[in-house]
Amino acid sequence: MKEEEINFIQNQIGYQFKNRELLIQAFTRRSHAMENGGQDNEVLEFIGDKVLDLVVVKQLAEEYGLFPVKQQNPLHWGVIEETGPFISSKNEGELTRIKAQLVQKATLAEAVDQLGIGNFLIMGKGDIEKDIQDTPSVKEDLFEAILGAIALDSNWDIETLQDCVDIMLNPAEIMQTTDINYVAEIQAWAQYHSGGIPFHRFEKCSMQTPLYFPQHPLCIYGETQQDTHYQCELQIAGVEYHFVGYGKSKGAARMDASRLAYEYLERKNLLPTIRDEIENPNLDDSISQLEILARRGYFSIPVYEFQEMYDNDGNPVWEYKCIIEEREEPTFGTSSSKKDAKKRAAYEMLQRVLDED
Repeated sequence: MKEEEINFIQNQIGYQFKNRELLIQAFTRRSHAMENGGQDNEVLEFIGDKVLDLVVVKQLAEEYGLFPVKQQNPLHWGVIEETGPFISSKNEGELTRIKAQLVQKATLAEAVDQLGIGNFLIMGKGDIEKDIQDTPSVKEDLFEAILGAIALDSNWDIETLQDCVDIMLNPAEIMQTTDINYVAEIQAWAQYHSGGIPFHRFEKCSMQTPLYFPQHPLCIYGETQQDTHYQCELQIAGVEYHFVGYGKSKGAARMDASRLAYEYLERKNLLPTIRDEIENPNLDDSISQLEILARRGYFSIPVYEFQEMYDNDGNPVWEYKCIIEEREEPTFGTSSSKKDAKKRAAYEMLQRVLDED
């Protein structure tokens, strides 16, 4: 693995390895190790799988839970302790569902794609011939192996691991902890306009030296706060400005930089509208087009309900209802064909959301 590739990967995942052999091992498939010797990434993958579970559960507990009593520590002035029973705004079933979404194969594979690191896999001839690097399971393995390598290199530092999961996974998108997920928005914008990915560079900073990056006329800077510990420089292909955000964690700094970029694109009228997402709204593709808009965050996934009725001649007639949580009224489609009735209900909803937005 070349030096520039290692540096790119480290910048994207927000972690600088002390032992770079661990990073290289995380990208090494068993097929390559069998042909050339050395260690593969399978044990790192095992470690990373368990680490991911712990970090995600910790983040869910911090996001949705609290201790109701806060009191001054009598031995340490200024230290506030939280006591009492643990209270969660989500029940066990809801937490289980959110965790499953965060750690599932499709989510981890998509994260690897968005980071732009999948092409650096070190593979044997058999894997190369089968284009194995494009399969979701291989991307999932890579994500977990990288996290396992970070766990070992950081001596299991939980704050470091949580920072890296925050950056690599962007859990706020699934947990919906912000009204606008700026990281996801900027990733989608970059992929649509250039086919590339945003580039990030992280640095630790302090209130005494808040700006690691020199002030530059083509940089847009966020504001530091009392609890600022990290800064993130964001670059987007095709945009001349760089954006420097700050935060208590690396994930928060990246979100701040992405917010600056989003606001810049908004001021320049460069953000897409919902109509830009669908090139040719039509009845035949209405179901998939509506789902595309939902998966891009415009509204929740449509839900369909149907019932079978009969006309005056006793022939079956299907009525479908399309429901979107954010829309007060459902739309309906009726046809002698079950599939056509669903399309009609989806098309009515598609037209409505395009007109309203």
